[in-house]
Amino acid sequence: QVQLAESGGGLVQPGGSLRLSCVVSGFTFSDYFMRWYRQAPGKGRELVAEISGAGGITSYADSVKDRFTISRDNAKYTVYLQMNSLKPEDTAVYYCSTMNTYWGQGTQVTVSS
Repeated sequence: QVQLAESGGGLVQPGGSLRLSCVVSGFTFSDYFMRWYRQAPGKGRELVAEISGAGGITSYADSVKDRFTISRDNAKYTVYLQMNSLKPEDTAVYYCSTMNTYWGQGTQVTVSS
């Protein structure tokens, strides 16, 4: 069955960096777009970034453009989200997702001094 497992969240000070990872199994990873979403307390889920199967196409929410980078390693069945220059408003649970159907359990990112 399809499984997605995020890791790498934590507490970081404003201006700091984190790298999230999402390891997947149960499908041919390189055939599908992968997406990172986030959900802040009291808000809806927001698409943060997405990447095509081969990695050649990426897109980002305006709120994270030039600060976050999505990438993937198809040999490792893993998608990453490098987050730099973090702001308190980036605080949220971050989820990876694919096929508009499958989701991981989420990893908490808290940006606070």
